[in-house]
Amino acid sequence: MSTQKITLAKGLNMGLRKAMEDDDKVLLMGEDVGKLGGVFRITDGLQKDFGEDRVIDSPLAESGIVGTAVGMALRGYRPVVEIQFDGFVYPAYDQIVCQVAKYTYRSQGKVKMPIVIRIPFGGGIGAVEHHSESPEAQFAHTPGLKVVACSNPVDGYWMIQQAIAHDDPVIFLEPKRQYHADKAELDETATPEPLFTSRVVRAGSDATVLAYGPTVKTALKCAEAAESEGRSLEVIDLRTLSPLDMAPVYESVRRTGRCVVTHEAHVNLGMGAELAARVTEECFYSLEAPVLRVGAFDTPYPPSRIEEEYLPDLDRVLDAVDRTFAY
Repeated sequence: MSTQKITLAKGLNMGLRKAMEDDDKVLLMGEDVGKLGGVFRITDGLQKDFGEDRVIDSPLAESGIVGTAVGMALRGYRPVVEIQFDGFVYPAYDQIVCQVAKYTYRSQGKVKMPIVIRIPFGGGIGAVEHHSESPEAQFAHTPGLKVVACSNPVDGYWMIQQAIAHDDPVIFLEPKRQYHADKAELDETATPEPLFTSRVVRAGSDATVLAYGPTVKTALKCAEAAESEGRSLEVIDLRTLSPLDMAPVYESVRRTGRCVVTHEAHVNLGMGAELAARVTEECFYSLEAPVLRVGAFDTPYPPSRIEEEYLPDLDRVLDAVDRTFAY
């Protein structure tokens, strides 16, 4: 078995390369994705190897990028578009929710929209305004879109290929603070898990912590800290936000009786609200405490010098865990 240690950025780059090698209808488009290799270097080297017809440097116009991708998909291509930063997606929001999400339904299934929209999301990089948003709930709330969030290098490699092969449009969320943070062993001969599935990433017995994207690492650190205090936390990486894969969540909560959800998006009407509602409906008689949510505060993203006060961290998640045991 041949393995190599890769970062999330490298995993995504390798996954894009493999998808382009396997299908010449796959092409990439976005601001600076070609010669520069993307602002985070995710597409580094791909234009050199596949040419300017398949790795396209677009004008600075997100609505135009996504609108062009719609036309390409209608002609049989499988476009992968990069939104350079999460906060830049809003000029394309009309195209995404009015065209990308609805075309297949509007055509009664006759027209496919195999578009992947890559969005670096979340904070923690000390960026300026519009560069640290968490817009996932807005897309998960839109019927016709699939929404997934990778959290680690191996998932990045496999999930981007699976999203590109999928016939429905996929909003592909990438935690930008994790791009170059950690390495993991990748075995390219392994069999990946299906795309739209959740996964238990740390087994435990006392409480269930649900996370996705950048907060998976936070949740795992919380579980390590809680273990030193004699508490066993089970951590689930949701991986898919639409459709939600709730079976592992229900199984876990029925065992632990307690559930905490954490995400970087602000709490009001965030993904945690839907998760809390579903867990309460399905696991009501197993719950020993209310499902608690830990997220950002209900304000616009703050200046970078205070973003660590804004984002959920180990202490805030552990505090929520403590509160579940106070009931």
